[in-house]
Amino acid sequence: MEARQPPAGPRAFGSERGSAVVEFVFLGVLLLVPVVYLVLTVGQLQGGSFAVVGAADQAAKVYVDAPTPGEADSRAREAARIALSDFGFSEEQAAVEIVCSSECLAPGSTVTVVVRLDVPLPLVPAVVGSYPSAATVDATSTQIVERFG
Repeated sequence: MEARQPPAGPRAFGSERGSAVVEFVFLGVLLLVPVVYLVLTVGQLQGGSFAVVGAADQAAKVYVDAPTPGEADSRAREAARIALSDFGFSEEQAAVEIVCSSECLAPGSTVTVVVRLDVPLPLVPAVVGSYPSAATVDATSTQIVERFG
């Protein structure tokens, strides 16, 4: 008795025909969605980093340029809010802390501004005042008050 060989050629795997496309689409979507979400999250974190650096820098510069400490505080917080909103972040997500080395706006003293931002996860909606956070980024900027105004 002679052993039969399986048929060769395109008809050998006839029952498997077309399944490669289905597997490719299924695995492609399964692997592509997390990669795209990772890229969006990293982009959101990078935007948050740029936002806090700009907000801290501008707030410190505006603070040392103001005529009175009360006005300086409100101007600095407004500058930080505008810098954060340029990157699409709200002031509820950020905390601005202003510290003077000695008497505020005294010639030669330093003003340090720290801005902290909770960067939200992309495509995740906020639930009644809570922001699901990917990370917290912060930046510090220090400016010296001019001695001779």
